[in-house]
This record gives sequence, structure tokens and C-alpha cells, in this order.
Amino acid sequence: MTETKTEVRPAETRSAGPSLRFRPDIEGLRAVAVIAVVLFHAGVPGVGGGYIGADVFFVISGFLITSLMMREMATTGELSLLRFWGRRARRILPAATLVLVTVVLAGYHWLGSARGDEIAEDGRWAALFAANFNFAAQGVDFLQSQSAPSPLQHLWSLAVEEQFYLVWPALVGLLIWLGLRHATPLLLGLAVACSVGCSIWQTGTWSYFSPATRGWELGAGCLLALVADRLDRIPAPLSTGLAGVGLGGIVVAALSFDDSTPMPGYAALLPVLATVLVLAGRGDGLLGLAPLRWIGRISYPLYLWHWPVLIIAEQSYGPLSARTRLALVLVSVVLSIVTYLLVEAPIRHSRSLQRPVLTVAMAVLLIAAPLLVAEWRTSTVAIRTAGDGTP
Repeated sequence: MTETKTEVRPAETRSAGPSLRFRPDIEGLRAVAVIAVVLFHAGVPGVGGGYIGADVFFVISGFLITSLMMREMATTGELSLLRFWGRRARRILPAATLVLVTVVLAGYHWLGSARGDEIAEDGRWAALFAANFNFAAQGVDFLQSQSAPSPLQHLWSLAVEEQFYLVWPALVGLLIWLGLRHATPLLLGLAVACSVGCSIWQTGTWSYFSPATRGWELGAGCLLALVADRLDRIPAPLSTGLAGVGLGGIVVAALSFDDSTPMPGYAALLPVLATVLVLAGRGDGLLGLAPLRWIGRISYPLYLWHWPVLIIAEQSYGPLSARTRLALVLVSVVLSIVTYLLVEAPIRHSRSLQRPVLTVAMAVLLIAAPLLVAEWRTSTVAIRTAGDGTP
């Protein structure tokens, strides 16, 4: 199968980007982000702004993805879009598909046919990387309590990231093809400025879920990656100080924000800029601690599992005590470890699946699986209801 590649002229590869050494502090930063989100969703007092973990993840994603693209262009002289999208598919789809299929089936089992149909519809949108558009169209207010939030509602942020993964590399490839690669920072800066403006002036449900109002958070990480080769010149004490100030800013946002804070307007500047400081500095001391790195390693499956576990339990059994919520969080951690060890890591690092044909086949199957399961359950319920009149 022919790969989609954009050639980079040799002269453009000399300082194409950072070497992208392994950074344990980024694993720790992921842990901070997912802990904030989980504590917020578990209703832990004092963490009313834990939802800013999503903003932290956006900045990290923009930084890492752009760094990977720059490293590929520097080492190979080209940007292979198919190879890039293949890596993202192996990283994201296996765990997401497992959770989607499980949640759809669990919704029918524990919450009944009518609720199951609603969850199945949400699952279809999520499988197609459009959960954010679905919930925006429904008028969902993510920060306000609702009678029956979707167990898949948290996948809005994953949809925004997936849309970014599809668009950003393609735009970079187009600029390279047009001979405008050196205009990338300027054009990206303009796009970030426009997105910031949208996030401030646009209000309502769409402002929370829209990639137009969230794009600048990813773009902030992208801009940092474009100058990352200069960050090593920062003196170590100053670099450590930047990371410390940034981490403090994230903690302040998580503890001081609440459901009345207008997001993602001016308020989002605090967690986003704080994350930029952490990534620009060196936070290996605290963020590099083994327990945080371990949590960071399972942060993706933990983010996927914790919300549906909490929501399905609450909608099935009624209001949950603090002890029950803690137990459910521990269940989510166990599910996350199992998912990471048996699904995410093996598929992500599989050498055989790195072949383009197999990657495409895998992606098609994993996207189709939730759609087929949702259609099967919906059709089964419809046939049964038509046959005996039971709900």
C-alpha cells in the first residue's frame, strides 16, 4: 500500500526539531491531570475545578504530537501521514473500542432498553470521533449537574483530540508541499489567537465542546514544540522554577475553579499557560516520582473507565456514598491496569501491526465494532418490543 508522504528538503531538516528524549515528568503531569478529573467526577470536596485536567491533556497532546512530527521530518526528511495516523490509531482505538462496546452493553443490562438506546446512539457518535458535536447538539452542560448524564459524555475531549490528530498533520503536510513550512509558526500563532477569541466571545454549550474554542489549547502545546530545541538553553534552576510555578498554577485552578467558572474563556488561560510552563521547564523532581509515573502510564484507560463506572452505578442504584464512590474509583483503576497490560500496550507496540495494511484493517474493525454492537442491540430491542410490547 502506498503511504501518503510529504517530502522535506534537506536544508529544512537541520534544525527541524527537538530530539524528543523521554521525559518522565510528562508521565507525572498526565497523572496530575487524570487525578484531578477523577476526583472531580467522584465528587471529592474541594476539587471543584478538577475538570481542568482535560485542558492539561490538550496542551500535552499538542506538544507531543508536534514534537513527534518534527522529529520524523528531521530524521527521515519526510512526514508520512499514514504512518502518523497509524500510530495514533494503535494508541487510541483499542482501549476506546473496548470501553465503548462494554458501556453500550452495560447500559442495556443495568439501565434498561430506553436508556440503552440513548447510550448506543452516543456510542455511535463517539466511535466516529464526533462525541463533542453530539453533546453540543443535545445542549449538554458538562459542568452542571444533570438528571441522567451519558456514561460516554466524557469522550467529548477525546473527540476533540482525534479531530486535531486528523487535521493538524494534514495542514503541516500541505504547508510543506506548498513550500511554506517556515510560515508554520506564524500561521499557527494566528490560528491560536483566533481560537482564543472564539473561546472568550462564544458562549453556550458549543463553546465548551467546539474544536474552534478548544483548538488554542492544543495549539499552545504545538507552539511550544516548535521552539523546544531552545528550551535546553534555559539554566537548570530557572527551568525547575518554571515547572514548579506551572504545577502550582494547575493545582490552584483545580482547587479554586468550580461549575460556575466560565470555561473555556479567560479562565482556561490559567491551566493552559501553567501546563506550558511545566512542559517548558524540568519537573523531574516531583513529577518524575515512580507512583506518579505509574498513574500517568495508565492515565488514558483510567480516563476512559472511571466516568462510565461511576455513572452507570449511580443511575442503576441511586445516589452513592463517598465510600462507594471510592470503591468504584478503585474498580476503575483495576480495569485500567488490565486494559493497559492486555490491550493498549501490546497493540501499541506490536511490530506486525506497524505494517500500513494491517493498521488500516485494524482501525476499520475497531471503529466498526461499536457501531455494529450498538446497531445489534438497538435492533434486538426494537424487534422484541414490536413482538411482545415490552419496553
